[in-house]
Amino acid sequence: MIPDTVIPQAVLPQGATVNSQGHLVIGGCDTLDLADEFGTPVYIFDEETLRQRCRGFVREFQIRHPSTQVVYASKAYINPALARIFAEEGLGLDVVSGGELAIAQSVDFPLDRVYFHGNNKTPQELAEAVDGGIGWVVLDSFHELEMLDSIAGQAGKIQNVLIRVSPGIDPHTHVHTTTGILDSKFGFSIQTGHAAQAIRQTLKAANLSLRGLHFHLGSPIFELEPYRAAVDLVIRFASEFREEGLDLQEFSPGGGFAIAYTRDQEPPEIAEYAEAIISTMSATCKELSMDLPRLIIEPGRSIIGPAGVALYRIGAIKDIPGVRRYVSVDGGMGDNIRPALYQAAYEVIAAGKANQELSQKVTIAGKYCESGDVLASDVMMPELESGDILAIPAAGAYCPSMASNYNLIPKPPMVLVRDGKTRLIRRRENYQDLMHCDVV
Repeated sequence: MIPDTVIPQAVLPQGATVNSQGHLVIGGCDTLDLADEFGTPVYIFDEETLRQRCRGFVREFQIRHPSTQVVYASKAYINPALARIFAEEGLGLDVVSGGELAIAQSVDFPLDRVYFHGNNKTPQELAEAVDGGIGWVVLDSFHELEMLDSIAGQAGKIQNVLIRVSPGIDPHTHVHTTTGILDSKFGFSIQTGHAAQAIRQTLKAANLSLRGLHFHLGSPIFELEPYRAAVDLVIRFASEFREEGLDLQEFSPGGGFAIAYTRDQEPPEIAEYAEAIISTMSATCKELSMDLPRLIIEPGRSIIGPAGVALYRIGAIKDIPGVRRYVSVDGGMGDNIRPALYQAAYEVIAAGKANQELSQKVTIAGKYCESGDVLASDVMMPELESGDILAIPAAGAYCPSMASNYNLIPKPPMVLVRDGKTRLIRRRENYQDLMHCDVV
């Protein structure tokens, strides 16, 4: 175990250490060796952490409610190699696009464990999902409800669906990642009566089988009370439609489970989320004389986030006396847009000087042509010089999936590490890749 006075253990993959040379080691691999072998920037994923997070969610929810399906939220990041791991761990997938569905199909992921989310699915995406035999579509609008009923009918199928409702509960997270309130582009609002209308319309649809309700409050949620309040509210709402034919066979409170990005953050444990959700569901169902539904939960960030670490190499260092010291790295907002978009804060570790005293305050700047391209402001670091390697933990979620080619910079590679061995699961893009779709 590494003291937090040296590096913040809570934000690193499990088993991370500092070796005798003062180098950060992840998955048994020296991060400086990884940077030399694969270049920088590079995303490193610790496979053991990834699998243990999957198993933790399955274990903690199923010991409290055996009829639980853990569904990985692919938008956090998905590729074929990772999809295979999630399949091996018994998880389902939550997809929000035809592209994410195509990833699942490319590795023969069991489509009966795939849920299709999104507020504006296209006719092509829905047709591909129905034709492919997707297990579930989560309805998000009246337009989609009517369109899916027609598409399923043309395919001669009855499509299982859930309805996404908006419970009007604020989870106290960033405004851009709050989704369960009244003023949201997602779902049918309970407050306006649209959710009730959607239930009645879906029950009458000839080619749709309404199996239950879904909601998602936002992300990341560090509090338990919003889950308790929303679970109770939505189950009570569902009970009002029993006589009209709604049998709540499935119930999904979404995901949004938080992780620590900085050493001072203390998110609830998986067990605490599980207890809050399942105890509330059980108590409310018992009070209303309802059978317990199958529970669907959708962790994304909370599975892959802690497994990922981004490595960068320092280039230019700029001192402004009495103002700031800028340390520029070879990545930035193209591979991690979250600090610019959400004002997200991260820890930064000098990967080759992980046991040295934190003696100077610096700002870690990216290489992109934007003044807002800053990965971390005013962080304490040891003495740094050009060529040093910096590590940013908790980079597994949304950093790679929201990456761009801004400034026509190729996206980084991804490397899976475990027991001192490496496996490249996505190569670095090259200039030819950037022009691959262009037509002259």
